[in-house]
Amino acid sequence: MTRRLTAIVEREGDGYVALCPELDVASQGETVAEARDNLAEALALFFEAAPPGEVDRRLRGEVYVTQIEVAVG
Repeated sequence: MTRRLTAIVEREGDGYVALCPELDVASQGETVAEARDNLAEALALFFEAAPPGEVDRRLRGEVYVTQIEVAVG
């Protein structure tokens, strides 16, 4: 079984941090691709090790990522 989850990747210092907001699981890497791949691995390990109750407790239903415009100054 597979599950489609969100990955938010942002620069942090000299590398990148990837976050899955549905489960609050994060990882990092030197490149965007590495951070995303490391997040995928962390998520796979989470699903492998976490008891079903933990997955249900942490899993958020819907997450929307969008952009907004805000007046500055």
